[in-house]
Amino acid sequence: ELQHSQPVLTQPPSASVSPGNTVKLSCTMSSGTSISDYYVSWYQQKPGNSPRYLLYYHSDSTKHQGSGVPARFSGSKDTSSNVSYLTISGALAEDEADYYCAMWKSGTAVPHSDTDRWGSETKTPFAPLPQPGPCVQSSPVPQFSLWL
Repeated sequence: ELQHSQPVLTQPPSASVSPGNTVKLSCTMSSGTSISDYYVSWYQQKPGNSPRYLLYYHSDSTKHQGSGVPARFSGSKDTSSNVSYLTISGALAEDEADYYCAMWKSGTAVPHSDTDRWGSETKTPFAPLPQPGPCVQSSPVPQFSLWL
């Protein structure tokens, strides 16, 4: 059986920000692979809803904003530390949700549908709302792969 080695993505369990401020959500790729070779897509999921595609980011010249996704959502990378970021500028209360990152290697297939692996969710509760405990995620990590 052919085994595909996939990078592991790690996100912090939670993040918080006051409305109107900026928050940066991180997604760290495991060592042994270079984030510079990967596209990074971000998804937003609110309770009871399916995940919503927000954007993907590869470089400042190779990126895509999802249909109807406000410009306050933006992507970036720090290749030196193997981290991708989703920045929410001027956050609104409606942005409270779980956020997932996913990555796929350059040149493999269709953006944001051939993704390698979901990361753990990152919640973004907003002050002065009470801070919820970390989300408990079932094992294994949810997969979102389309093999062509």
